[in-house]
Amino acid sequence: MEEKKEVQEIQEEVVRISVRNLVEFILREGDLDNRQGGTADREAMLLGGRIHRKIQRQMGSGYHAEVPLQMMVPCEKLKIVVEGRADGIIEEKDRIAIDEIKGVLMDLEMVKEPKMVHLAQAKCYACIYAKKRNLDEIGVQMTYCQMETEEVKRFYQTYGCTELEKWFLNLVHQYEKWALFQIEWRKKRNASIRRVEFPFPYREGQKDLVVSVYRSILRKKKLFIQAPTGVGKTIASVFPAVKAVGEGLANQIFYLTAKTITRTVAEKAFLTLKEQGLSYKVITLTAKEKICFCEKTECNPDACIYAKGHFDRVNDAVFDMLTHVDDMSRDQIEAYARKHTVCPFEMALDLSVWMDAVICDYNYVFDPNAHLKRFFGEGAKKEYLFLIDEAHNLVERGRSMYSASLCKEHILEVRKIVKTEDAKLTKALSGCNEQLLILKRECPGHALYSSVSHLVIRLMNVMSEVERFLEECRKEEIREQVLDLYFEIRDFLSIHEKLDENYMIYTELTEDGGFYVRLFCVNPAVNLSEYLNYGVCTVFFSATLLPIQYYKKLLSTQTDDYAVYAHTPFPEENRRVMIGTDVTTRYTRRSDEMYRKYAGYLLETVREKPGNYLAFFPSYRFLNDVYDAFQEMRKPEEDLFCLVQDPGMTEEEREEFLNYFEEEREGTLLGFCVMGGIFSEGIDLTDEKLIGAWVIGTGLPQVCLERELLKQYFDEKGMSGFDYAYLYPGMNKVLQAAGRVIRTDTDQGMIFLLDDRFQMSQYRAVFPREWSQVRRIRLSQTAKEVAAFWEGTRTHPPVSD
Repeated sequence: MEEKKEVQEIQEEVVRISVRNLVEFILREGDLDNRQGGTADREAMLLGGRIHRKIQRQMGSGYHAEVPLQMMVPCEKLKIVVEGRADGIIEEKDRIAIDEIKGVLMDLEMVKEPKMVHLAQAKCYACIYAKKRNLDEIGVQMTYCQMETEEVKRFYQTYGCTELEKWFLNLVHQYEKWALFQIEWRKKRNASIRRVEFPFPYREGQKDLVVSVYRSILRKKKLFIQAPTGVGKTIASVFPAVKAVGEGLANQIFYLTAKTITRTVAEKAFLTLKEQGLSYKVITLTAKEKICFCEKTECNPDACIYAKGHFDRVNDAVFDMLTHVDDMSRDQIEAYARKHTVCPFEMALDLSVWMDAVICDYNYVFDPNAHLKRFFGEGAKKEYLFLIDEAHNLVERGRSMYSASLCKEHILEVRKIVKTEDAKLTKALSGCNEQLLILKRECPGHALYSSVSHLVIRLMNVMSEVERFLEECRKEEIREQVLDLYFEIRDFLSIHEKLDENYMIYTELTEDGGFYVRLFCVNPAVNLSEYLNYGVCTVFFSATLLPIQYYKKLLSTQTDDYAVYAHTPFPEENRRVMIGTDVTTRYTRRSDEMYRKYAGYLLETVREKPGNYLAFFPSYRFLNDVYDAFQEMRKPEEDLFCLVQDPGMTEEEREEFLNYFEEEREGTLLGFCVMGGIFSEGIDLTDEKLIGAWVIGTGLPQVCLERELLKQYFDEKGMSGFDYAYLYPGMNKVLQAAGRVIRTDTDQGMIFLLDDRFQMSQYRAVFPREWSQVRRIRLSQTAKEVAAFWEGTRTHPPVSD
């Protein structure tokens, strides 16, 4: 009886899929080949509504544009609804036909026949419409439009509806096993979620966080969480998100990070819940360069056996892994990729569609060139939860992802190498260079513009010729250089389409003689929202999300977002924050004497209390100047071991650096690091592994053209340009560096803020609440303050939970 009831429940299940997703998933075939110049990306960029609407308007009264269509297909244990929107339906006296419109950059002479997936989409719509109208036959028209010239080329074919339906049903039934797997897995997953409880005793303030996250999901709001380290914000975000999925409030979690180390924390949170019996498929996406089986990452069938025929085998590989293991670790992905001879990176991306949680870098969601089109394309269901860790990083990353630049010298370099190869491309590049030359003559050092549309027209002409050239070119070295320029222009055109009041357009003549046209995204909030709108809820969290209004303004377009300031669980007496009032990193006061004063602070501290320390500097140059002074002033007999961060350290070198802090020692270990670098955030050195940090300088970015433009932009908006361009980004680096010291409720340590500017009210206003007892000191008072702090910790030792 129970079995019958379960089968009946499954039969009532309905799975929905868009026509495009169905076709592109089931019918893909052939090789993985990145030499084709990113055709899919180009189409995604260019299939905008403008050309569609223009063609549709020209088609007359018998043409119906953007017609929604769907068909429900009963299967053995479920029903599959295939749905989408036909570009056009032609209803004339002598024919009824589906019209599918595709925009391309290539010369239409090169389009010899419709692309298979394009035609399949049209055939799906034709079948659905023919069934609806009870037709015996129906036409399919493929309309290709050259985006620059607006020239049109059409292919037309008539299909008998019986054969068309047979083809369509076969396509849908190939998807049936995937849909059934999804239904049965979600039933198992949701049943397991109901049994899961919060895995630890709640720390102070942690339960409030859990409630705030759940409430935000329930109300479909964004939430900003400023949470000091040690609150347990990762598990406090993951747990309510998993619970919300179990209750049908969302279906998939994206845990987004800026750094590899924070992904490990997220993985541990899900593993902790799995220890209670949670059935949850979680995948961490690894960068292509790291997971690639080949010595050199060349994704084409000539260079890689895993690329050859990849799409013929990858669906079988994914289904095999989905139905045999719940562990979606990198090792397992690599094992199944080798078993089926497919690319492990591309296989992981395909697996992610079927996961309950995806842990990945920001760019997989937000980057217009790298985001997962599987999730954010046509027909995507808006049922995701975005948990954004270390969200303070997203402002600068967002600006970078949504900005673009074009270099005049790159145009000239490519023109030079193709001059004897292709006259038409050379001419197009020359026309583009002429426009850039006009702009260069108007540029004393930099110049602002309201529009560069005249340049864009030339660039579209270049793109058309580059497209043709790449199809024909067989000289690999030349081809690679042209392809690099192609991507530069593609990115520029793509970003140009996004231009609005959140952008500044400017030209710049750099010191090395390079001339650039830049599209600078000042406020990335609108562009970020394009992807965040696919989510039910977004939770931004960080230990340094101050001031909260700054991050709200630059990460969200909403005015009613929630914000929470989590209470710190750490006893105040375990931490001492001191401002050094007799030192500064101001350029005008830098001198050997000042470097010796900074070195003095370090030496006075470690002589009074040996242990492990980190010193954070505003630049490598400042670091080296203080390091030299430190080495001159230290005594030969002192037990001091120094580590110095180098620019461009490898992952292995970074791990070796950190491993020194894990070792037990009698004397002092002192790491010299750069603020905002790889050691100033995302590392956990608990207990005696780190007992103090010196933050040298206010972290203000160096004055440069881009920062000055930011300042100008926000001043013109009536906001403090200096704060937005310099103060807030700088203080975030300070707070991140200082946050390395206290990581658990038993940690004890000192934080030295060594710059007299920290006394100023505008800097103090950004201090976290827990820095309520900041002391002002001078170099001469350092040893006394250090001794007093550690004497106090002996009197009141930390008590662990």
